[in-house]
Amino acid sequence: MNGDAGPPPVASANVAVADPLERAIARVLTVGTYVSVAVLAVGTAMMLASGVQPLSGGPRFDLGQIGDDLVHLRATGFLWLGLVAVVATPASRVVASLVGYLRDGERLMATIAVLILAVIVLSVGLAIGLEG
Repeated sequence: MNGDAGPPPVASANVAVADPLERAIARVLTVGTYVSVAVLAVGTAMMLASGVQPLSGGPRFDLGQIGDDLVHLRATGFLWLGLVAVVATPASRVVASLVGYLRDGERLMATIAVLILAVIVLSVGLAIGLEG
């Protein structure tokens, strides 16, 4: 025996196509998580520094107000942006998977990804609608 284990394993075409997509998705999830935590930490520190108690409640969610709150360095803007990022990060993974499934012609998996996105949208919509 000469110690040769044989030829290296050959990757299928699907694995080769999915690998860059999976790496990109992993980067998005990693960066999204770090950004979310950092923005929430800044908002929490600002809130505590201003004397607001964490359990005292807060303003209603208003997507249009986040930008103004950030510009004026209000803690609520940072907190809401962090929470939006927390929800958007995994949802972006589902969107990226959907694109990959459509590109690979995997209709069943694409349908499942669409259904998952529908559940996320419905959940966020209900949460916003029931807030009050």
